[in-house]
Amino acid sequence: MVQSRDKLSVALAQIAPVWLDREKTIAKVTDFVADAAAKGVDLVTFGEALVPGYPFWVELTDGARFNSPAQKRMYAHYLDQGVVIERGDLDAICKICAQHSMSAYIGIMERAPDRGGHSLYCSLVFIDKNGQIASVHRKLQPTYDERLVWAQGDGNGLRTHKLGEFTVGGLNCYENWLPLARAALYAQGEDLRVAVWPGGTHNTKDITRFIALESRSYVVSVSGLMRPSDIPAGTPFYDELTNNAPEHFANGGSAVAGPDGNWILEPQMGNEGLFVVEIDHARVREERQNLDIVGHYSRPDVTQLHVNRQRQTTAIFDDSEQN
Repeated sequence: MVQSRDKLSVALAQIAPVWLDREKTIAKVTDFVADAAAKGVDLVTFGEALVPGYPFWVELTDGARFNSPAQKRMYAHYLDQGVVIERGDLDAICKICAQHSMSAYIGIMERAPDRGGHSLYCSLVFIDKNGQIASVHRKLQPTYDERLVWAQGDGNGLRTHKLGEFTVGGLNCYENWLPLARAALYAQGEDLRVAVWPGGTHNTKDITRFIALESRSYVVSVSGLMRPSDIPAGTPFYDELTNNAPEHFANGGSAVAGPDGNWILEPQMGNEGLFVVEIDHARVREERQNLDIVGHYSRPDVTQLHVNRQRQTTAIFDDSEQN
């Protein structure tokens, strides 16, 4: 009974979006969620910004040119395909999770009504086994050319969730390199990290094992995949993106490391698939014996972290009547 309680089945869905097409990408994601459910998975994970896709065009089409009509047109298309959670865009995924008592992490481009509805946030959504959206983490700091199309997030989604004996948390891409963001999750008891990436073994081959060793936790690095053939005909900049294109814009690299830093699933390159691993919480407890960085190996009397988890907004309206 103890062994059964300690085990968790985790799936990494390394897939390409139907690029910049929200509805078709969600349909594809839903199919993979259903496949994971059929395999008895407890947690299924998807890459960064998967719905409707990562902005690969920016670095390939002079994306930093100010007031460019072409860049404006592309941004308008991207924004139109963004995910509005309040509209019910993720309801189909939530429904399957509830039907099978399965949780999910999925990367989306969130079009957020609470920030006016015309900016995009790189958000990591956690759906619990009851089909409820339990947290939406907006990426704190977009990386490099992402800043041309993504807005800065906040700390509201820096939260962990219980999954059996495990406590799971997630961060987007280069956030996983931020020591204080990592520490904010460690402090909440995280022992299973879901790190989501747009794709690329250059992202996952080092940091996956590094975080596992630092935290003595399991680390699931789940990546997207992107090939020229994944760009639908008629997409803005289609010719510029597909002419002389590389074999992959993103070659995957999904991987899992154990709390001792060793590979459980080595980086998977170049192919779509659903990769399933079983993890054992007993291994976390064993490795925490000699290093627990927010427990017996911490000194909160010397250093502490303050985390602001308020959802940021531009205006606060007080409609109460004055007597």
